[in-house]
Amino acid sequence: MKRYCIKSRPGREEYLDILNETGDGYKIRLTKFSDGNKKIREDFINHHLFDMCIKTGYLFELANAELTALSTA
Repeated sequence: MKRYCIKSRPGREEYLDILNETGDGYKIRLTKFSDGNKKIREDFINHHLFDMCIKTGYLFELANAELTALSTA
């Protein structure tokens, strides 16, 4: 599973996990941390929109070291 950080406002952390890929896009899990609250939602994103988010820097893949740090926090 790949995890991406979503560019968001200060004080808020948002992540996108790719759960699986289909012919049209990706089944994803969105995790948002804000004001001590955690919200999780599953959704779908098509290939074109996902690629656009990567190209514009709205999404960026987390390195393995960052993933390890998040899983132990």
